[in-house]
Amino acid sequence: MTTNATSRALERLVFAGVALTSRALAEATPGLELTVPQWRALVVLGEASDGARVSEVASRVGGSLPGTSRLLRRLERRGLVSARQDERDHRATRVRLTPDGRSVRSAIVAYRRRTIRKVARAATPSLELAAELERLAAAIGEEL
Repeated sequence: MTTNATSRALERLVFAGVALTSRALAEATPGLELTVPQWRALVVLGEASDGARVSEVASRVGGSLPGTSRLLRRLERRGLVSARQDERDHRATRVRLTPDGRSVRSAIVAYRRRTIRKVARAATPSLELAAELERLAAAIGEEL
């Protein structure tokens, strides 16, 4: 496969991933109406048990510090995150998922995984393909 063909295939996978996430946000948590930026914040916050600083969330979701602070306050009002002064750096605010936030995050991830597994069963999987997809995903992640 040429570089252009690989790029087009990866772009289609990325678009499909966004569409899958949009559907998961609507169907896995009906009535909650999370936006994609809110979802990205929940993803970042769920990666570590002690959450993340507001500035870390902003840099990972690609938002400004004030915009991310507003987004996190909205999530806090909905009971999905809690914000407290960082114990190590009292100038910073650390945000963590609440039990409800962890539950919402888990439901969306589970929905996405079920759908991806269903599609993967229809493909002809191989260890080489899985390893190459992992390598490509890591390379994309490093660019962000």
